[in-house]
Amino acid sequence: MTRERLELGERGETLAFEKIKSLGYGNIIRNYRCRLGEVDLVAKDGDVLVFIEIKTRKGGPPGFAKEAVTARKQKQISKVALNYMKTNNCCDVSARFDVVAVSMGSGPPRIEVIKNAFDLAYG
Repeated sequence: MTRERLELGERGETLAFEKIKSLGYGNIIRNYRCRLGEVDLVAKDGDVLVFIEIKTRKGGPPGFAKEAVTARKQKQISKVALNYMKTNNCCDVSARFDVVAVSMGSGPPRIEVIKNAFDLAYG
């Protein structure tokens, strides 16, 4: 991955983190990793545990970033989420998957939070 893409991703993650905080999400964990993979953010939205994937793109509408969360990526995030819930003894808590789409081009970045972007994917 090029340095430019890494910097774009880091900038997008920072903007997404700030947006999530401004919406009142709490207990935010950045870059949760386990042997099964990684999820960008884990947070609480009220009583709901939220697993958040961040997609940053240069130019284009934020919807394009959402489409980048493929079925394969959804499965991987789902496995990490289930591992997190089991490891942290919170399997009885409501959970959902959000995507934060960050579009950076000319002008200010556009940030869209897509709640319930996908369902638990396994199989």
